[in-house]
Amino acid sequence: MKQQIIIIGAGASGLAAGISAAREGASVTIMEHTARPGKKLLSTGNGKCNITNLQLPKDAYRGNQPDFVFPALHTVTVSQTMDFFRELGIVLTERNGYVYPNSGQASTVLEAMLFELEHLGVRIMTECPVKEIKKDLTVITDHGKHRGDRIILAAGSMAAPKTGSDGSGYSLASKLGHHIIEPLPALVQLRCKEKWYKQAAGVRTDALVTLKIDGKAAASDRGELQITDYGISGIPVFQISRYAARALNEGRKAEAQLDFLPELSPTDLEKLLLTRHRQFGYRPAEEFLHGVLNSKLAKILLKEAGIGRESWVKEITEKEIKNLVHCIKELKTIIVSTNTFDQAQVCSGGVDTREVDPVTMESKLIRGLYFSGEILDVDGICGGYNLQWAWSSGITAGSHAGRG
Repeated sequence: MKQQIIIIGAGASGLAAGISAAREGASVTIMEHTARPGKKLLSTGNGKCNITNLQLPKDAYRGNQPDFVFPALHTVTVSQTMDFFRELGIVLTERNGYVYPNSGQASTVLEAMLFELEHLGVRIMTECPVKEIKKDLTVITDHGKHRGDRIILAAGSMAAPKTGSDGSGYSLASKLGHHIIEPLPALVQLRCKEKWYKQAAGVRTDALVTLKIDGKAAASDRGELQITDYGISGIPVFQISRYAARALNEGRKAEAQLDFLPELSPTDLEKLLLTRHRQFGYRPAEEFLHGVLNSKLAKILLKEAGIGRESWVKEITEKEIKNLVHCIKELKTIIVSTNTFDQAQVCSGGVDTREVDPVTMESKLIRGLYFSGEILDVDGICGGYNLQWAWSSGITAGSHAGRG
């Protein structure tokens, strides 16, 4: 008799788990509380679906147990993931290690998965919120009770709630005895205290962003920094944001140190500014950084360095030049909060991975209960790593659950 598998959540991980379990010969039902499956998948990679990444930095995944991810990632590798999608008819393209469908459309990835699920006879129940999971693996829904031999909880996190991620899976897991590490926004913008942000809003510039927690460097990343009217955004900010969120939640002090010319050492920058001081002494002081940095940003930095707009370049003192070097290389900004779950791409926190078998994704507390995807305390950096975790954990959970 076929194993009866119930999967809760029709996101990327749940759909991958469904395909994997059905290929093992199981009878699979996927329950989704929204009106359509895969809604969040459609928004990944700005709608282009960054399926995976050919590179795997050692710090690509975070959580209380960062190494938890590796058994699944070694079982379902990047190469195997690419083969998985090629078998579904998706032609892949790669740009600087980032892997996308050649169509440039996330919708083609979702449709290919749905075609395969239909072919395998998998039932997808939409608008079917799950109220409770009993320890005997009975699932209580608005549409009645459903008994499974195995259950895969792939209900996602709290990030991007407009796509259906409402955190309901945490409650289901908690009622079964699983510990939930408090979910907080990750891959998200940071809100800062200083008043000058409104003047510099809209600036995009290469920068090295270093997060300091209680004065000590905790994380850093370089890339295009985006200045908003409330603080900082962009990939390097997203990469460090989960650490800022957790520090602030613990009542600790979080600051970002911004280096706007990371390619120059402080000494080389000082030499450059001294040369400009000699060359352009006839210019107004507010034009001292003309051609060096964005003009809106330059005005902020000059003011922070104590250089008056009404003076001339030749009147700028050596001390003011040293202050300017410090501002350009180490401008500190106080982080007061992250943006909300509405703007977050993923969450930091989730089901405690110490209570889950990393090889099979099965609960160590409830036999026959499996987890996959964002519901777990695993969050990856930008660049396809969160989707790779969805595929690896989902296929792993589905194959082990499907085998019975």
